[in-house]
Amino acid sequence: MQEDRIQQELEADDDVADEDRDGNVLALIIDSGWPWTVDEIACELRTLLGARDAVARLSGAGLVHRLGELVFPTRAALRADEIGAGAA
Repeated sequence: MQEDRIQQELEADDDVADEDRDGNVLALIIDSGWPWTVDEIACELRTLLGARDAVARLSGAGLVHRLGELVFPTRAALRADEIGAGAA
């Protein structure tokens, strides 16, 4: 029963904009200093589909690398974070 509830929570999609979700994922993996799995990201976001989509968009934009299930920021993403690029 609890597994069903957890799976439903991970599959639930909310009204978070793609840009916000992408920013949240990128901040999460940059701030942590270690690679995350997509499942770990999904647990933080509480949406598996949202995590998969965000990682795919970030990967396509060249901001994260994928090594199997591991996700980690590219050097360009780390440098942009260092200099505050993208900060409002």
